[in-house]
Amino acid sequence: MKRFWYILGLLSVFTIAITINNMNKAPKQSIAIAQEQSLPVIGSVEKLRSILETVEISRAYMGEGVVTGAIAMDNITNSGAVKSADPAPAASSIPLGGNTDFSATNIQVTGVDEADIVKNDGKYIYQVNNQELIITQADPSDQMKIVQRISFKESEFSPRELFVDDQHLILIGNAGYQEVLPANPAIDQSTEEQSKSMIYPPIAHKSTVKAIIYDLADKSNLTKIREVELDGDYISSRKIGSTLYLMANKYLNTYQIMNQGLEPSLPSYRDTLSNEEFVSIDYPNIHYFPNFIEPNYLLIASLNLDQKDQEMKVSSYLGSGQNIYASTSNLYVAVTQYERIEEPSPLPQAVPNSSVAPAIGQIHPSSFDTATALYRFSLDQDGAEFKAQGSVPGTILNQFSMDEYNGHFRIATTKGQIWRSDENTSKNNVYILDQTLQLLGKIEDIAPGERIYSVRFMGDRGYMVTFKNVDPFFVLDLKDPVAPKILGALKIPGYSDYLHPYDENHIIGFGKETVELSQTNDQGILPGTPRGSNAYYLGMKLAVFDVTDVSNPVEMFKTTIGDRGTDSEVLHNQKALLFNKDTGLLSFPVTLMEVKNPVTNPSVPQYGTFSFQGAYVYHFDLNSGFTLRGKISHLEQTDLLKAGQQYYGSKSIERILYIKNTLYTVSKGVIKANDLASLQEKNRLILNP
Repeated sequence: MKRFWYILGLLSVFTIAITINNMNKAPKQSIAIAQEQSLPVIGSVEKLRSILETVEISRAYMGEGVVTGAIAMDNITNSGAVKSADPAPAASSIPLGGNTDFSATNIQVTGVDEADIVKNDGKYIYQVNNQELIITQADPSDQMKIVQRISFKESEFSPRELFVDDQHLILIGNAGYQEVLPANPAIDQSTEEQSKSMIYPPIAHKSTVKAIIYDLADKSNLTKIREVELDGDYISSRKIGSTLYLMANKYLNTYQIMNQGLEPSLPSYRDTLSNEEFVSIDYPNIHYFPNFIEPNYLLIASLNLDQKDQEMKVSSYLGSGQNIYASTSNLYVAVTQYERIEEPSPLPQAVPNSSVAPAIGQIHPSSFDTATALYRFSLDQDGAEFKAQGSVPGTILNQFSMDEYNGHFRIATTKGQIWRSDENTSKNNVYILDQTLQLLGKIEDIAPGERIYSVRFMGDRGYMVTFKNVDPFFVLDLKDPVAPKILGALKIPGYSDYLHPYDENHIIGFGKETVELSQTNDQGILPGTPRGSNAYYLGMKLAVFDVTDVSNPVEMFKTTIGDRGTDSEVLHNQKALLFNKDTGLLSFPVTLMEVKNPVTNPSVPQYGTFSFQGAYVYHFDLNSGFTLRGKISHLEQTDLLKAGQQYYGSKSIERILYIKNTLYTVSKGVIKANDLASLQEKNRLILNP
């Protein structure tokens, strides 16, 4: 009897899952809304509740821990084996570094500035330093001094990053407020049970993205021009010319709205030019993306800094934003969507003459199909205007997975799960879409069983690094958007997390060295299956790929840094890289881990112990490759002795920059000036003792 009810329960789950699944399928191919069409509006709170009710059903089916079906294996990858139109720029504008008197932030697209924690203008260094904005006169280096520091109360504003131009400093961060949420009067709260379950008035925390705009005329006495704020959490920002673009997500708690009677809060914004108070955006002015999943409001704001009397323009959409890519004329917002993959497995077989329920150990973990929803907005001084919506299979890695070139949008995705070995294993893809986000061409099923670690699009070509046990470096021909193709591939140990262009035929890769070890005797992911071989990361790796012969790319140079555990922010954030092609200057911060007492034939590679944090300074050219010129650290010997396995103090170098003939390294505690030619220390300025 127990076996009967168990089998009946399984059948019920399969039936319900398939029924709900059809209500919320991720798109299988690119879909689009034509440019001349407009998105539907919410219009009323009743319509919003109807939309959110559908979302709740979908989320309940998918589960809050939707990714738990994937087996996460920290620091190793398993190969074992379960056997069974607006005009776009004519070219991808990629900054290669130039011969200027001072360095700039390493950005993705020329002409599209990205905010960072440190900026400089050739004389002053501007830094977000914990709860402070610090402005330092850096040039001349023998006269370094702090000219202004502005502190903020953590309860009121937490600065995150900034922009600087000839006239303005824009400081971006988070702010928080307590707000009273109105209850829904349509829901009867008279019963004793309801009155006990809720406290009135309900209080919630309101998070906002705030930008404070300063006049830079007097560096020692900044004048605040205005403040602007968006309701929600910070996604990203861009600055194109004099126009600032801000993006935020405002979360809607569907459970409280649908089950506890709370009135949905409207998205809002504030611009002190016209109003010190927040202004709500009403339902007739809020659009929504069909087939969205996350119950968020996406807010996009634009502000022309040269038009001092012009108010900030804000548009709001019911949907979500996760990753963005911006060209000088378009903004693309990418959002991951999930769909459960149904796998009707054979029903567990009962053991004869046994009262024990059938074992379910061989049932595959839940799997999920993924898609990336895309939204394109045109950008100009009048703001951001929605133009098209589309979707492609799979998920993206980061902003470098997207690119615009000759009026076409290119995107690289990974679909499937890396731990599988059936038709749902991970596969990598490149899609080319037109300006309405309709599919033009594609390359699918690249490197099955692996996932993308880095991508870089450069003009008519694309470069992709995937990884599981070795690093396939793929060269892609994207010249014909209808028929893209793979030109060549190189398989080498290790992988690259970030690809930086050197010239049209050479790319510098920043990543990790790896070693592959066989572990066929160990337990695999599923019961009864061997683990196979594993690739373990080692120290940091720098490599240069020569693609002069596109059909036969080669690793031209390589160098490694440290042992297992060595890391650098440049692997996760391209803004940490300083590179000047004309002078050959290449520098980035490194946390060095070294094995002090090596073990003979360890079963897995040893982790190193902490031995250095600071800037590695190289000279690079195509004749000699990587030449380590020196290392600069802000740590004293006492800091190293106190550090133990890691250093968490204020002297970790975060950014490296140059002004004229001086190299500056910046941490939260110190700014150090070194001669650019000899690397000899010239001066240092203590910021926080």
